[in-house]
Amino acid sequence: MDIPGLINSFGDTLHTVVVFIVALSIIVSVHEYGHYIVGRWSGIHAEVFSIGFGPRLWSRVDKRGTRWQVAAFPFGGYVKFLGDANAASAGADETTMAKLSDDERRHTMHGAPLWARAATVFAGPLFNFILSILVFGGLLFASGIATDAPEIETLRPVPVENGLAPGDRILAVEGVATPDYEALVGLVDKMPAAATVDYLVLRDGSELTVVGPTLFPTLVQGVLPRGAAIDAGLEVGDVITAANGTPTPRFLDLQAVVKASAGNPVTLTVWRDGDEFDTVLSPRPRPVTAEDGGFETGYQIGISGGFMFDPATRRPGLGEALLTGISQTWGIIETTFTALGSMIVGSISTCNLSGPVGIAQVTGAAASAGLISFIGLVAALSTAIGLLNLFPIPVLDGGHLVFHAYEWARGRPPSDRFMNIAMAAGLALVLTLTVFGLSNDLFCR
Repeated sequence: MDIPGLINSFGDTLHTVVVFIVALSIIVSVHEYGHYIVGRWSGIHAEVFSIGFGPRLWSRVDKRGTRWQVAAFPFGGYVKFLGDANAASAGADETTMAKLSDDERRHTMHGAPLWARAATVFAGPLFNFILSILVFGGLLFASGIATDAPEIETLRPVPVENGLAPGDRILAVEGVATPDYEALVGLVDKMPAAATVDYLVLRDGSELTVVGPTLFPTLVQGVLPRGAAIDAGLEVGDVITAANGTPTPRFLDLQAVVKASAGNPVTLTVWRDGDEFDTVLSPRPRPVTAEDGGFETGYQIGISGGFMFDPATRRPGLGEALLTGISQTWGIIETTFTALGSMIVGSISTCNLSGPVGIAQVTGAAASAGLISFIGLVAALSTAIGLLNLFPIPVLDGGHLVFHAYEWARGRPPSDRFMNIAMAAGLALVLTLTVFGLSNDLFCR
């Protein structure tokens, strides 16, 4: 028995579970706090604010009479308002409601005006989106963005001649002027199929021409979880110099070989810290961007690349950072709907719908990549959970909003019988989707 291997495997699993619980607790806390604070502002009293379900591990009651607690099973949370029959606010506790005066009923979820109930329900997903915007904007503000003029901050190690130096301002590449960083990015797909290119740079006040690595080499800058590359042992900093014996100086060259493989095994020649070795992996079907802007099924090995240097940066203004945060959050929402549409029409496999195990694995991998990566993933998951909760499914916030819209249009809420049937159907649908996602986690590659 491989005892050290078992210990390492247990340690990896424990790490994944712990960071997943931390991420989920952060997102759920923000979501439920949205319900709580807007409910409070709207005059609806919260009896319990719970992180987790089941037996209480810790609790305290604040001056407003709300019990704040941490429960034994940390996979979610809830706010229970006065008069609720359960944590989902799915119905009123008629026994409790009957004992309340008209003034006290106003402070329940079921006796409050329609606007107050709708605002309280919508606040949960809204706070998830706000968290994402603030985190994405904060990360950009902390890390900075590339200066308009393309200037090298640090160089990444690659196994080719490199006459560039930190502090160089790139004036032209292969004779094409690069007045700003955007122009440099536009040249990535136009580089010749060579490992090195000519650069005109400004160094110490003088212009000179030097030879350096192609702009976007096959340098591994990220290894994605649940991909062929991570299973094959590829690491950040590796340079893939050939695929199936064909030189791959540019990331585009590697992509072409992987695409042509159609999932058959590919032999990669990898440079790592001055040494070369071969590894074999099989690209896996993954969604890729189609020409119409949607998704289609392609083949990928699960790595991301980037420039062969880190650019000099500037600190953005708060407004610029927040606008970028909004843009990134909206981008996740758009991509989600595009991907779902592609699954529905069959352009990509439903295996791309992850369940709890897959999300936990991605979270663990992000945490292993560093704090910044983990925080960024929390922001992305917060957007996803906020969006999911807005789907018009009973038991989710979106379902409650549909019921409120019905009440607004008809002047009365749906009948108790209809509500009970809808809630049961919604719960069954959510459980079915969870099981489906879990089966994807276990059986899809």
